[in-house]
Amino acid sequence: MDAFSPIPALIGGVLIGLASALLWLGNGRIAGISGIFGQLLPPARTVVWRLVFLAALVLGALAAAWLIPGLGVGGPGGASAQLASPPAGWNIPAPLWIAISGLLIGFGTKIGNGCTSGHGVAGIARLSKRSFVAVGVFFSVAILTVAVTGIV
Repeated sequence: MDAFSPIPALIGGVLIGLASALLWLGNGRIAGISGIFGQLLPPARTVVWRLVFLAALVLGALAAAWLIPGLGVGGPGGASAQLASPPAGWNIPAPLWIAISGLLIGFGTKIGNGCTSGHGVAGIARLSKRSFVAVGVFFSVAILTVAVTGIV
């Protein structure tokens, strides 16, 4: 967090908003990753655009990482990305910690009827009351998690 630079954050936010708006206006779909990914299995009628969207998401991140080495965690030339390790004293291997975290996130997005990208970017932009509540819960749980685990 020491290397915060507002210009790349602003550019990234504008690009995310633009991509979300284009998907909504061009395809009538909300850019919620859990919904896009979740409809791949079992296959929905509209699989092609979902695969294209997810492939572009991954390839865009790879291209940005290749074009600007070190982009992200510490900014250009900053610290490289690290896997989140379990809290000290929990004696859980990191891969198991990450798998459990992923399953909890998947379960949460299922019962929350969407993920942070769907509610936070598209839902709030549409002034959805449910999305405002969901984002409030996301932030509250995130703050509580940081306070309990000490992981930032």
